[in-house]
Amino acid sequence: MRTVWTMGFVAAAALSFCFPDFIVFRFTQAVIWAIALLGLVLLCGVSGQFSFAQAALFGVGGYSAAIIGAHTPLSVYWGLPAALLMGYAAGWALGRIAGGHSLWTQALVTYAFAIAFPQLLRWRLIERWTGGVQGLYLDFPTPPGGISADRWNFLVALALLAVGACLAGNMITSRSGRALTAARDNDLAAGAQGIPVVQVRATISGIAGAYLALAGCLSSYQYGYVGPTGYGFALSVQMLFGLVIGGMQSPAGAIVGGLFLQFFPDLVAGMGKGLSGLLYAVLLIAAMVAMPTGIVGALRRLIAGSAPLRGALLKIMMRHGVARSRQ
Repeated sequence: MRTVWTMGFVAAAALSFCFPDFIVFRFTQAVIWAIALLGLVLLCGVSGQFSFAQAALFGVGGYSAAIIGAHTPLSVYWGLPAALLMGYAAGWALGRIAGGHSLWTQALVTYAFAIAFPQLLRWRLIERWTGGVQGLYLDFPTPPGGISADRWNFLVALALLAVGACLAGNMITSRSGRALTAARDNDLAAGAQGIPVVQVRATISGIAGAYLALAGCLSSYQYGYVGPTGYGFALSVQMLFGLVIGGMQSPAGAIVGGLFLQFFPDLVAGMGKGLSGLLYAVLLIAAMVAMPTGIVGALRRLIAGSAPLRGALLKIMMRHGVARSRQ
């Protein structure tokens, strides 16, 4: 599977040179969605926590890059490590506060952070750094090699997605991943086995925050602008939709969810003719009812269900071949 994933990422990078920039721009946004959803896979799917703070953490990454680019002599590329550090710190703090409580409390705490973040950006004491209601613009440096900015952003985002998916997959199957799963299934039993539930939840919340902030940083590079209106509560709900539709249990679900968030609304807009919002909601509800484990989970069940049929057909063919050889 590692070989298959590697070939897929290499093929995606090569195909980016075969499409015009506006197509590459859209696939870059899908990759950015996938990076953000990787964090939610770890936080919600593996750890079993709930969050509405993903839009705010997304904004933390975007503003980290914008502030470095606008107020320091450093290159905007320093926004990448800054976004990782700031996202981890904010996510860890949220996990430390809400990780030991019920899902309802986690939802309320993260909802409060998501609502407060856009208002915080307009606070007079810090608006000279954040730009207030006007936001901040980024001057992106000229990409190397003479390639276009859209294609360069896609290659950078794709490379980070490959690294992030590899790290997330290894984390899920590691001892830490098993500890997270145990804490998700039964926190009392996990605590009795010596697992520090609050600590591991805070850690994975910080890692998820780093993924989301990294995605926000890449998004600010792509659009060249950050503003408080771009990180509203609707963005958090949109990411949750993508997580549920793609699949909450694996990095593949994050990639499918990213493609869904980017391209499915356009498909519905062409079909709806004025009712695109209603049609979009109806199709989302139908998909969640029909595929509670997401598209990736449904495909896995389909493949697992077809395995006995393939085995039976193989046995019939072998018996038929033995009978013919005896004749």
